[in-house]
Amino acid sequence: MNIKKTLLGAAIAVTAATFTAGTAMAACATDALPGEMEKPDGFPARALSMIVPYGPAGGSGQVAQAMAEAVSELTGVSINRDHKPGGSGTVGMTAYMATPADGYTVLEHIDDASSAHALDSSRPNPAEALIPLVTSQITFSQIYIRTKEDRYTDWPSFVEWVKAQGGKATIANVSKEGSMERVTMKFITDATGMEIQQISFDKGAPRYGALAGGQVDALFEQPGDVRKFLDSGMFKPILTILKERPDAFSDVPSLTDAGLDFDPLFRFRGFYVKAGTPDDRVKWLQWAFQKAYCGEGYQAYNESKFMNLIDSFRDTDGSKELITNTIAQYRDVYKSMGLEVK
Repeated sequence: MNIKKTLLGAAIAVTAATFTAGTAMAACATDALPGEMEKPDGFPARALSMIVPYGPAGGSGQVAQAMAEAVSELTGVSINRDHKPGGSGTVGMTAYMATPADGYTVLEHIDDASSAHALDSSRPNPAEALIPLVTSQITFSQIYIRTKEDRYTDWPSFVEWVKAQGGKATIANVSKEGSMERVTMKFITDATGMEIQQISFDKGAPRYGALAGGQVDALFEQPGDVRKFLDSGMFKPILTILKERPDAFSDVPSLTDAGLDFDPLFRFRGFYVKAGTPDDRVKWLQWAFQKAYCGEGYQAYNESKFMNLIDSFRDTDGSKELITNTIAQYRDVYKSMGLEVK
């Protein structure tokens, strides 16, 4: 199957020139926002809560911690994180939708929320049931192996080895059918003729540990999430799921290098509040999360996770456009794959 659809479309409009290590913006996207904003009628009068639908060790847990710290540093308001992993984000989303629309509980979520609604319209639409405060990360994926692996050492030898295993080769991935990761792996296996078992993990730590411990043969993940494994030399990427090689991974083959003709899908992460939250509280939260994005601490965090290779910032309107385009384009992909779209 050869589906040539850019999932984020015009909402991201990424070009090959974007993927360089020197693309950090000279001026941050929200520098023009005021340094302080008066609390509306004393809100928040107590600590905020943040529901995170994934475990603390994965990318969502890491970005939730970094953003919570940045908002707290900016505003002096504490944020207590509540991790509710399961169902590729559905457990956390269900829990969040049961909370009051009072602004005291915010949600961290990823593009899984958009793809879930695209597949089943009864699931919450993140652009309507929620109000995006900020999209703070947009990134690409890679396939990793253990650096000391001797059965294969690069992408061509990995493909050759997998084909020789008769369907017994394994790769650690997320669990939800129709997720960005699963769709991308289908593109790859269809194009290469590989047959590989995708071993499901909702939490990041067991997923990474499965590769480190040799329980799986490879790992599908984003580079920032496994930065410590890359820095330690334990993991190495063998395929970058972009059309062109970014400077940060100039020695790793891209889709084009590997002869894979499909447009890459992207991971995006952001923060939300429930629709129906009082407008003055929404405005304060928008200011707090968008201004915190440009804080020195959060910017350093994003850079440390390779999140400066793509313009990762979207405000509320930009996030809604991103989500709406993503939902429409995922539906097209699902229909092309023969999945039932409700």
